[in-house]
Amino acid sequence: MANSKARDSAMRLLYEREMGGEGVETCIEDLMEVQLDEKELAYVRAILDGVREKGSELDSLIENFAIGWSLPRIAKVDLSILRLAIYEILYREDIPTAVAINEAVELSHVYSTPEAAAFINGILGSVARSLEEDKT
Repeated sequence: MANSKARDSAMRLLYEREMGGEGVETCIEDLMEVQLDEKELAYVRAILDGVREKGSELDSLIENFAIGWSLPRIAKVDLSILRLAIYEILYREDIPTAVAINEAVELSHVYSTPEAAAFINGILGSVARSLEEDKT
């Protein structure tokens, strides 16, 4: 399971990629102010690769549940947080949905505006409820 330090690092690299950077291996060491162990680095790499591979699916879910918002209107940092959390919800069985949502809200408190937490929580809650409905 990812820890907050690795998740924070993954989100910052996703944001860096969103802002036009590479967001890849060469940036991991340059961007990190903290040392990550092998397990944490593996998580970060998996997130970066997974979000790149599943990006259109993640963005489609964001667009579906961000009612009244288009992707270009969403702050890039919020978009990075949402993509990370939705990827964890959909594809990381080792991370409970509630943890992915809570950690995303915590990231928004650190990196975004005060209003972003409610926005992110609302979208992720809707995604989670939709997935639960699909299972029944």
